[in-house]
Amino acid sequence: MDKIPVILDGDPGHDDAIAWVFAKASPKFDIKAVTSVAGNQTIEKTTINARRICALLGIDAPVARGAVKPMTADPVTAGNWHGDSGLDGPAMPEPDQELSELPAVDLMAKVIRESETPVTIIATGPQTNVAQLLIAHPEVKDKIGKISIMGGGVTHGNWSPAAEFNIFEDPEAAWIEFHSGIPLQMCGLDVTERAIIRPDDFPRIRGIGNQVADIVAGWLEFFYRYPMEIGYDGAPVHDPCAVLSLTHPEIFKMQDLYVDIELEGEYTRGETVADFIGSSGKRPNVTCVLDIDRDRYIDLLVEALHAFDCREVKI
Repeated sequence: MDKIPVILDGDPGHDDAIAWVFAKASPKFDIKAVTSVAGNQTIEKTTINARRICALLGIDAPVARGAVKPMTADPVTAGNWHGDSGLDGPAMPEPDQELSELPAVDLMAKVIRESETPVTIIATGPQTNVAQLLIAHPEVKDKIGKISIMGGGVTHGNWSPAAEFNIFEDPEAAWIEFHSGIPLQMCGLDVTERAIIRPDDFPRIRGIGNQVADIVAGWLEFFYRYPMEIGYDGAPVHDPCAVLSLTHPEIFKMQDLYVDIELEGEYTRGETVADFIGSSGKRPNVTCVLDIDRDRYIDLLVEALHAFDCREVKI
């Protein structure tokens, strides 16, 4: 089976990191590049986190530094969720490769241009890099097979009542992406807040016994602290849905809808507005992922972590 060439674009972030665990473990993917974006923390912190995750997991692909801030707004970070480093918790290895000399957008364009088959972008942070890619390199658009994102939500937000963090951070970038015509799959809060990993799942993960599983368990134990304070019964590990909805679509419920991005609303800036009733008269532009088989999600995480049984790196 030919592997799908993918670019991992994110702002790691505990849930980005676990998404990349799934991506590295999948036999369906050939990871061609990793790009960072400011979001959960500053670009300096998300970039070093990306490089350390690659060292931990053995992702042998160039890593490039991406957008420092949103296209038009001031940056916002999510240290209340992810800590001061953006990936607080267990100790991590130092990077084992140099940062690419190319900025993220140019590396993405190079990978897509040189690929013999369409490239899939899995974007689990603000969509700034993807939008800037489409602006700066329109010639590669037809070679992007699909963009799978974690972002938005068709019923509610989490950074404001209407908007989810990744889209709230850079709604102008999301608007460009949603109007690009590229096949787009959106894992919003509707599904990702059902992708809960509960404290009684943590021992099963730690019990796998390899280094990566122990670190993932530590990430979850840290990442659960803030959600616990605000009433969650586990850690909503959002970003893996953007990976698993590509590799295991059978565990999800999906619906094709027309979705637009609110840019101006005083209370609704960053909202992903979905047309469930056809009143816009516009054809669907997004495959919205709306539900998940949570038990199967946990099983797949355990399976993915076993892919690292023979891997250990110096920390």
